[in-house]
Amino acid sequence: MQESKMPPPATPIRDRPATPGEVLRSLVFYLLFYSYTVIMLLVLSVSLRLAPRSIFPMVRGWTSAHRWLVRHVLGIRVEVEGHPVEGPALYALRHESFFEAIDLPELLYRPSVFAKMELMRLPVWGKGGWVYGLIGVERDAGAKALRSMLSYARARLAEGRPLAIFPEGTRVPSGERYPLQSGFAGLYKLLALPVVPVSVHSGPLYHRTWKRRGTIRYVIGKPIPPGLPREEVEARVLDVIAPPATPA
Repeated sequence: MQESKMPPPATPIRDRPATPGEVLRSLVFYLLFYSYTVIMLLVLSVSLRLAPRSIFPMVRGWTSAHRWLVRHVLGIRVEVEGHPVEGPALYALRHESFFEAIDLPELLYRPSVFAKMELMRLPVWGKGGWVYGLIGVERDAGAKALRSMLSYARARLAEGRPLAIFPEGTRVPSGERYPLQSGFAGLYKLLALPVVPVSVHSGPLYHRTWKRRGTIRYVIGKPIPPGLPREEVEARVLDVIAPPATPA
């Protein structure tokens, strides 16, 4: 009796070369998205002086256009499992590519995001970020900068807006698990908010020159209550956004 042969394992998306179609779609995406971004920044440079609150529909229009291009040009579906919580919270998101940084206003309503201060100093973009309500983070700053950051965060909470942070502090390759930046635990303690961990594994599809087709899935975890020890809250966040690999 002839033995049946097992099919060879599928090549992971992150390891396979891009198809000619994916290369073409990526080129079209870059042309459309970055042309639109340049036009938006030109309009923004004027509207920030004349009508600062126009920043909100402009940002939403920009992120909606990005999501549309991701779906219809790149062929990447976006799915969301779970729901944002009611009331104030600090959302801690996995960071593998620019996708989630751009797409965040599609997931949460007017999120106030902790962003590197270097970004907040960019011409036009930085000023727009301040007006929108981003919170600049000085990693090596002292107590005065921390108090200022907390003041901004509490002001945004008073407006009913969610806070969002990428606690790994940098983009992390898919499948790898980095320790969280120490500032995350400090914010958790001082803000006394529940933390909502959110995983999003966009790296294999989006964090590369030639984007791959597939599905990016957000998974919104259960809220973690305030007041836990640093080791526990960090472990619980990591177990959602970067779960340990399961042994083969």
